[in-house]
Amino acid sequence: MAAISNNSVKQLPAGQETATTGQYLTFVLGGEVYALGILNIKEIIDYGHLTEVPMMPSFVRGVINLRGSVVPVIDLSARFSKGSTQIHKRTGIVIVETSSDSEDDTPQDLGIIVDAVNEVVDISHQDIEPPPSFGVGIRPEFISGMAKQNDRFIILLDVNRVLSIDEMATLSQVVEHVQE
Repeated sequence: MAAISNNSVKQLPAGQETATTGQYLTFVLGGEVYALGILNIKEIIDYGHLTEVPMMPSFVRGVINLRGSVVPVIDLSARFSKGSTQIHKRTGIVIVETSSDSEDDTPQDLGIIVDAVNEVVDISHQDIEPPPSFGVGIRPEFISGMAKQNDRFIILLDVNRVLSIDEMATLSQVVEHVQE
């Protein structure tokens, strides 16, 4: 699978609580279509061998060696409390750069497992609705908006909330505490 180039993204007018106009990578997860802004995406790779790390939350499937760097891989379906992703030939790993909530603010690369990568689409702010407060099956704060394209909805994810390193570290500590 190929790397994706970053292009400029326009912000919506101040005060609007939805996603920004720009390009999004769409992918399928559990039969639903989701999207992430391409500015956060570094590359897409085929699903390969993961090294499992003991004592991690169920949504951390393991780590991969990406050109000499250790990259944690998150099972997005498990992160959304929808069970583990079943691996098949179209399963891929999207490498995403996230920022930390801490003072350090050093970007962190994370891989996310998806059922299949679709395409990069342009989405304008006119096609983006505010995130719903219920009924999507994932935590509302994970959603930055709902895009309408070709008579279907695409769930636009807030990558820094879905992949919050600080929240995942806290969850890991809770799991460790419970297992003691």
